[in-house]
Amino acid sequence: MTVQKWIVRVHKWIALIVGLQIVLWIAGGFVMSAIPIEIVRGEHKVAQHEVEPFDVEGLLSLSDAITAINASAIKSAMLGEMLGQPVWRIVGQDEGLAIIDARNGAILSPIDESTARAIAERDFSGSADIQSAEYVESPPTEYNKSGPVWRVQFDDGDKTTIYVDPSTGEITARRSETWRLFDFFWKLHVMDYDDGADFNHPLLITAAGMAIFVSMSGFILLIVKMRRSLALWRSNRKKAAPADA
Repeated sequence: MTVQKWIVRVHKWIALIVGLQIVLWIAGGFVMSAIPIEIVRGEHKVAQHEVEPFDVEGLLSLSDAITAINASAIKSAMLGEMLGQPVWRIVGQDEGLAIIDARNGAILSPIDESTARAIAERDFSGSADIQSAEYVESPPTEYNKSGPVWRVQFDDGDKTTIYVDPSTGEITARRSETWRLFDFFWKLHVMDYDDGADFNHPLLITAAGMAIFVSMSGFILLIVKMRRSLALWRSNRKKAAPADA
């Protein structure tokens, strides 16, 4: 068997193996380029709020906030806001995090369901109501983080889901049907069918190498075929020349 026949045979078999994946790569690329990433992230549904500057003189000092949680040492502390009100977020020596009301020293963490609902409602700019609020110890893979977390789902067409960290009172993820569609094609695109986080694993590298071989061998076979067709055309033209004369 000639080298060319071997190349043709190998080319066909590899093309048969990776052909479907090549289609999935193209389909995934189309979907991911057609949907704006801002919509995937849900940024168009985030309500904008102006937080007025806090009067530091009227707030609880850091030392008093540390005393309120009976901590002897801390790793970090940050003055921020929750539902428009000033709070201290303090990380203790044991990595535990506490939310302290910076106005009166009340301990707010872990936040309860009503607070999680209020945080999600304040963030959501749509007109839909909350369909459910659930405290989840082991979140689904779409959250991409460990739990526990409050999962608040809205009754809108895109099934918007907002995840609220019970320890910080902060929104840690926004998900929707648009995000899930994007994530589905992303997993197919990178061939990581678990969480889509690994995009340089052996399976993807092998498939990409095989696809490159199919493309290059196909290009070489095309050139060979074109050269043969051109040579045949010239030969036929030379044979027909005397008759035309």
